[in-house]
Amino acid sequence: MKILTISTRPFSDQRPGTSGLRKKVRIFRTPHYLENFVQSIFDTRTDLSGGTLVLGGDGRYYNRQAIQTIICMAAANGVARVIVGQSGLLSTPAASCVIRKYHTNGGIILSASHNPGGPDGDFGIKFNTANGGPAPEGVTGAIYARTREISQYRTLAADEIDLDTIGTQSLGETRVEIIDAVADYAALMEELFDFERIRQLFGSGQFSMRFDAMHAITGPYAKLILETMLGAEPGTVINGDPSEDFGGGHPDPNLVHAHELVALASGPDAVDFAAASDGDGDRNMILGRNFFVTPSDSLAVMAANARHIKGYAGGLSGVARSMPTSQAVDRVAEALGLDCYETPTGWKFFGNLLDAGRITLCGEESFGSGSDHVREKDGLWAVLFWLNLLAVRNRSVQEIVQEHWRKFGRNFYTRHDYEGIDAEAASDLMAHLETLLADLPGTTLDGHTVGYADNFAYTDPVDGSVSENQGIRIGFTDGSRIVYRLSGTGTEGATLRVYLEACETDPGKQDRETAGVMQPLVGIATRMAEIESRTGRREPTVIT
Repeated sequence: MKILTISTRPFSDQRPGTSGLRKKVRIFRTPHYLENFVQSIFDTRTDLSGGTLVLGGDGRYYNRQAIQTIICMAAANGVARVIVGQSGLLSTPAASCVIRKYHTNGGIILSASHNPGGPDGDFGIKFNTANGGPAPEGVTGAIYARTREISQYRTLAADEIDLDTIGTQSLGETRVEIIDAVADYAALMEELFDFERIRQLFGSGQFSMRFDAMHAITGPYAKLILETMLGAEPGTVINGDPSEDFGGGHPDPNLVHAHELVALASGPDAVDFAAASDGDGDRNMILGRNFFVTPSDSLAVMAANARHIKGYAGGLSGVARSMPTSQAVDRVAEALGLDCYETPTGWKFFGNLLDAGRITLCGEESFGSGSDHVREKDGLWAVLFWLNLLAVRNRSVQEIVQEHWRKFGRNFYTRHDYEGIDAEAASDLMAHLETLLADLPGTTLDGHTVGYADNFAYTDPVDGSVSENQGIRIGFTDGSRIVYRLSGTGTEGATLRVYLEACETDPGKQDRETAGVMQPLVGIATRMAEIESRTGRREPTVIT
């Protein structure tokens, strides 16, 4: 087959964010836009020539077309083997699993995670390295630099590959293998968790569960594992068929967007356990009967109970959390004598710690948790961890969490998102906060004394790399915190995130409503940042 060399010009907006390049579908469909970014990957990752590439996505609109384009470009750039999830589908954690299992040179994942899909929705692309994790900043920086100077890309004029039939096809000198990635992922989960104990839980007749796949990628994975392998009753998985627009919904597993699941876990007839995952399968939400588990608490409970889980019974090497995530897991680590690392937001920052064996569990407040089994956060893994824990402990979700609070203290936690605000106004707001930092320590704000105030910087303990300007932290002497950060996962305008945390060690005060506990901190945070006057927003878009 003849290789075609296509002339092109750089686009100025292809800098990857914390989770790759995300834009509206209409932008990715602009002539040469996708191709420029993909060629920049091949130009900077020279080991892909003659190597193996994993490819797949979350099934959102434009997924199949983009995969066909990338396969042709891979062949034209000398990739020897392309492993593709059947029908072009791969959850993000399953992609990491496949990269690691088959010892490939990396993978291209097509996803905008929890962002809406459809023709008017969002699309995304990111490169994962050979360890299965998101490309570190040095790699994404090189890819971005190449997009600024690219003048041509290579492709083939060829018939489309059959993405739906498992087997091997040829495209020039390149082998294209369509695989059952669901089976590969399920086999890994069976190694980590005690499936027999979980089967007994489902078979007891005393336990009910619902898993909301949100019309996204985890539907096939959850049906196979929960209903077929573990014996959960048919219908346990709801919204289980992936669709290009996620059923018209917003595939973000939180109390707002997973309202159907929240209803099933509420009231006198509530199920015992409910969970959800997001668009690409890397996030999770955990609910008990009339009880919500915050992602920060979920990570802390996992760390405290890892000894009960087959794959982690040998002990943890350490734990890590992103900076805005509550300090609940820090308390567990201190009690257990474990190292605990605070990293910037973005799963890629956990990669070096995992590869170096410094940590076993890690998590983010944005509904993500994971371990050293892959190099991505993993929604269904977290659900299975909780199922295994429930089967072993024989206690309800609420009982397990409240017992945890009594032992380690409760970190009340909430996040206020101001979405789609003017980018310049958002930058000015952060600059304003920066001017306040030097004078804040030692001052008292509404009865809270400031212990420290900074713009978080992180020095990687493995490779020494430094990441600065990762978010404004204001810590009080009573253990409470306010954190401000601009998100890197949106596609239009800016998203300001304000994180609020307060610790309570008195068991008699741990059952208070989070909103009431947080109200004093909310007042401090909004006044200090001058949110309303600078953004025009009187209320956050979403509170989680």
